Amino acid sequence: MTLKELKQQLLALSAGEKLQAIQLLAQSLGNNWQGIEKTPRVCGGEARIAKTRIPVWVLVEARRLGYSDADLLTSYLTITATDLANAWVYAEAHCHEIDLAIERNEVA
Repeated sequence: MTLKELKQQLLALSAGEKLQAIQLLAQSLGNNWQGIEKTPRVCGGEARIAKTRIPVWVLVEARRLGYSDADLLTSYLTITATDLANAWVYAEAHCHEIDLAIERNEVA
């Protein structure tokens, strides 16, 4: 995709979608993902929901297996809908990282 094509698509977004795109770009530049932490020696250094031991890859894999957001919120009482939204944005921006984490943990 060219920058010109991207510009056209960005301009076609709703105001809310534009805000999400800005947040995504700002987070990716600063490598500071709201609500997501990576800490050496905690969950193997994998991206996780802040202040928990719930890796993003676990949530993504559960979603791929058919669990809904409501199912996940019921299963993980310490996270919120905002936590899930943050996890989905992070996972979308780092899909290769998440896929590798899932693959590593399937073998384990």
